[in-house]
Amino acid sequence: MNFPKEYFYEILTEILSIDSPTGYTKKVAEKLKSYADSLGYDSYFTNKGNLVVKIPGESSKSIGISAHVDTLGLIVRACKSDGTLSFSRLGGPILPTLDGEYCNIYTRDGKVFTGTILSNSTSVHVHTDAHKLERDEKNMHVRLDEMVKSKEDVIKLGISPGDFICYEPKTVITENGFIKSRFLDDKMSASIILSVLKQFKDEKITPKHNIFAVFSTYEEVGHGFSHIPEGISEVVALDMGCIGSDLSCTEYDVSICAKDSSGPYDYDLTTRLINLAKGAELSYAVDIYPMYGSDVSAAQRAGHDIAGGLIGPGVAASHGMERSHISAAENTYKLLYLYLTN
Repeated sequence: MNFPKEYFYEILTEILSIDSPTGYTKKVAEKLKSYADSLGYDSYFTNKGNLVVKIPGESSKSIGISAHVDTLGLIVRACKSDGTLSFSRLGGPILPTLDGEYCNIYTRDGKVFTGTILSNSTSVHVHTDAHKLERDEKNMHVRLDEMVKSKEDVIKLGISPGDFICYEPKTVITENGFIKSRFLDDKMSASIILSVLKQFKDEKITPKHNIFAVFSTYEEVGHGFSHIPEGISEVVALDMGCIGSDLSCTEYDVSICAKDSSGPYDYDLTTRLINLAKGAELSYAVDIYPMYGSDVSAAQRAGHDIAGGLIGPGVAASHGMERSHISAAENTYKLLYLYLTN
């Protein structure tokens, strides 16, 4: 159960560098498929773009694990008369944290433009409300790094409503193991799953049951894993553990979620996960996340008859400037490894 830390870091930094907001995930999904292919696993894409990796097991039973690779982002709502862009949110980014962030704008014909996300009151020397103007969709815009002065100038560039706006992850990994980046939710979990699959290959391990590892692409808008491969009886989703308020989880733990906004997770499966963590003396926390949903939530709301569980690395400042620690990745890796081999 050795944690392949360098392999984990390789995948994580690679996929964090690929822009992949909900609805624009093809490139990151193809990169994940290349990793699965290099390990020798069969995989395929669903019609909606989810990547499914198949791992044969010893029994006829099939189980699922999932992580999502779609992230938060923005999309062009309109080209404005002053040559800036208004936008709409993809998922639930905390907009005040985006004031001043650099971004890329991807057009439908393959062009990429750069810009900056800004408040409409950009300067304390000009605007009396620069400090206090609410940072929301109606009070923010994207300033393009182009010589544009009108709506027509922007349209001539080929930018139009529906183009994706992707802001920088700003990934930093410190010497003492802190992982600072946007979009650790949920690319950290995707990297953990692939790290477990690599160890299976390195150690020539055949899991007890057939495994379908699903990397979903619409989780941030609620329907990532709403269609699941046939024959799956239970699913454990990997997604970030929340930190703050009266919660127990820290940046060093694997989180085991007992209940979120979709209701309680399966009692027996959750108990099994807790007992595995306890037996291995992992650093773990059991928590309730009332403002949270997962791929399991999507699958169950779609009517699938599955038992569901939810685990993941503790991540601070979710949907903002996120941070976790390599300890959380290792504890999550070990719990997933134990779940798949016991």
